[in-house]
Formats: sequence, structure tokens, C-alpha cells
Amino acid sequence: MSNITTTTKDLLVATSYRQILKMALPISLAMLVPQINFVTNNIFLSQLGETALGAAGITGVFYLVFALAGNGLNNGLQALMARRAGEQRPDEIGKLFGQAVWIALLFAAAGMFITYLFAATFLQQVLHSEMVKKEAIHFLQIRVLGLPFLFLFQLGNAFLVGSNNSRLLKYAFIVETIINILLDYLFIFGHYGFPALGFNGAAVASVIAEASAAIIIFSIIYYKKFHHRFGLFKFMRFNASLAGLIFKQSAPLVLQFLLSIIAWLLFYILIENTGERPLAISTTMRNVFGVLGAVTWAFASTSNAMVSNIIGQGLNDKVENLIIKIMRLSLLFTFFVCLLLNVFPTTFIHLFSESNVFAADAVPVIRTVSGGALLMAMATVWLNAVTATGNTRFNLLIELVAITLYTIYVVLVIAKWRLGLVWAWGSELLYWSSLLSLSYFYIRSGKWKGKKI
Repeated sequence: MSNITTTTKDLLVATSYRQILKMALPISLAMLVPQINFVTNNIFLSQLGETALGAAGITGVFYLVFALAGNGLNNGLQALMARRAGEQRPDEIGKLFGQAVWIALLFAAAGMFITYLFAATFLQQVLHSEMVKKEAIHFLQIRVLGLPFLFLFQLGNAFLVGSNNSRLLKYAFIVETIINILLDYLFIFGHYGFPALGFNGAAVASVIAEASAAIIIFSIIYYKKFHHRFGLFKFMRFNASLAGLIFKQSAPLVLQFLLSIIAWLLFYILIENTGERPLAISTTMRNVFGVLGAVTWAFASTSNAMVSNIIGQGLNDKVENLIIKIMRLSLLFTFFVCLLLNVFPTTFIHLFSESNVFAADAVPVIRTVSGGALLMAMATVWLNAVTATGNTRFNLLIELVAITLYTIYVVLVIAKWRLGLVWAWGSELLYWSSLLSLSYFYIRSGKWKGKKI
């Protein structure tokens, strides 16, 4: 009896602020690190000129299409693992993990196939700048080689968060960051005898860093003997029922993320058509969202895991109060970062360009982006609570409504009316407020109660 207690007791979560921070802060650090990698890439690439910085924005968003597909898979998996943790069924976590490995590798293979077959044709059709086209195509053909490592890394993260071990995430991300920054410096500029690969050097550095992170995260799993405790690799034979459950939960989330990032890719394509400077400024704004998102999505991931765990414990009456607590913390942290950005906007912008004209054009956009970030801090928490309930089809419906409004807005404002960057980035206000209101009303309706996954 005592062995069962020690095996399952630490799988349960409470609803206190301390428990929320205990889970969210390591995830936040884990998510901040790849954003540091992305920002570092862009800081180095900005020294190659505004064309390289703009191309980094396009390729970054394109790669995110596949990265977020994997994220959708793992969000669904994380909710399932957290539910089994709340139900105190550790063996079921191992069974889910084994099936998810095959699904993740299949997703990675599909992403690589699509990129090599269609990316060049797609970018040739939608981009105007010949220099941006050339650099973006070559970059992506290297960058996409990191997908298998990225998906396995995400899978390891989903396991650690879903099993209430998020504190261990930081080690892999720290190693990844150090490797990425070092190799950026060596490969982009050719220091210490390394080849000067320029723009493509950032792609090579990122692939090696992702491979290193995947190795570290699975080494942690072995070192902590989680593979024994949860039977992670005992159930590797394909199981149609479990694979179907994972796919059923994750497929709407994959589509949700794909719709979101495709809409953002449309945004960048429309911006690129207006000129290289607006594209470079928008790439800088993506860095702002990246830094803010590291905190925001950490609390969102916490919402997914904790709400699912609490439901698994049969504590449905505590769900709304838990979501509100997580939202408050998410909003507080995001407000603090936004305050720093708005008090010292030019300091941040000058990391990417020393031009005072560039900074003058970018500062007003930061104000708009900050408003969107505050809405994002709340919306992602409620949206991920919907994920945790198991009704991921409603997640997709929410995304469809928000993306439809977003797409209409950006086409009118950027392509038809040409109202400028401040108005263009106002699309974030519309998008996140739509997600927030729809997610909030669904949770408040109570229609999720009693759903089994």
C-alpha cells in the first residue's frame, strides 16, 4: 500500500498559487529559452542587413507551421497524461507516451516532405523581393532537418509537464540556448576557423541545438528512471485504440495551431508586399510577442495540465477558481514585461537596428503589440482550460471564428486600405479578444462537465 502511495501521490496537484507557480515558472524558463534563441538569431542576422532580418521573419513563421503542429499534438497528449495523473494511473501515461513517439515522427516526416516538395514554389509565388526569396528557400531546406528532434523534444516536455515534473525542463533548454548562441556566432560570421555561412548559419545552429535538447530531455527521463516508473518504452508496439485517442484529442489542436500560424504567415506576406522595412519592423514585433509569449504560454500550459489533473481528481467545482488564479498570475507577469518594453522601447529596438528612423517607426507598433499581449495573457489561459476539458473540437471552433475575423481584418487593413503598421498590428487585439470571450463563455457554461477522455 505504501508503495502505491509513493508512486501516485506526487501525481496530484493542488489549486494554490504556490502550486501554480511551482509548475509555471519552470515551464516559463523552458519557453523563454527558445525565444532567446530566436531573438539571438535575429540580433546576429540583423547585422547582415534589413533584408536578412525580414527573411528571418518569413522563414520563422513558415517553420512555426510545423513546430506548432507538433505543439498541437503534444498539447492534446499533455491533457491526456495530466488526466491519467489526476486519476492516479501511471501505467496509462507510459502507454500514451509510446504511441505518441510514432505519431510525432510521422508528423516530422510529413513536415520535411512538404517543405522540400512545396516550400520553394510557395515562396516564389507569394514573395516579391528576389533576395528574400533566395535566402528564405535555402534557409528552410536546412532548418526543417530539425523537425524530428523538435517533435521528440516537445514530446518529452509534454510528459514532464503532464506528470507534474515541470521543474526538470530547465536543463535541456539551458543547454539548447548555450549551444544555439555559440553556434550562431561561429557559423553566421565564420569565427575561429568555422565556415562563414551567413543567413544559413543560423539554420545549422538551430538544428544542432534542437538535436542536443532532444538528447538531454530523454537523458533526464532515463536518469530519473521515469521510463521504469511509467513504463514509457514498454508499450511501443502500435495500439490502434490508444493512437486513435491521442489523434482524436490532438487533431483539432493541430488544425487550430495550423490555422493560427497560417493566418500569421498571411500577415507577414501582406506586410512583405508593402516593403522590406515594414517586414523588418514586424519581425522585431514578433520577437516582442516571443518574449512575452514565453511567460504567457507557460501559464497556458499550466492551465492545460492543472485543470485536466483537477478534473481527473473529480474536483470540477474548483476548475473556474483555478483558471482565474492562473490568469491573474499570467496577466501580472505580462504586465510587468510590457511596462519595461514601453518605458524603454528604443533600447529593445536598437538590438535589431541602430537606425533612429527604424526606431521611430517601430515604437508606436510596440504600444499596440503590448495591448495584444495583455489580452493574450488572459485568452491563452482560458483557451487551454478548454483543451484540458477534453473538448478539443470546441478549441477548433473557437479558432475558426477568431481566424476568420483576423483574416478579414488584415486583408482589409493591409492590402486594401493600406493603413500602416500600427493598424495592421491591431489585428492582435481583435484576435485575442475573440479567443478570450469564446473560451470564457464555454467554461462558464459548464457543458464540459462529465466529459471522459
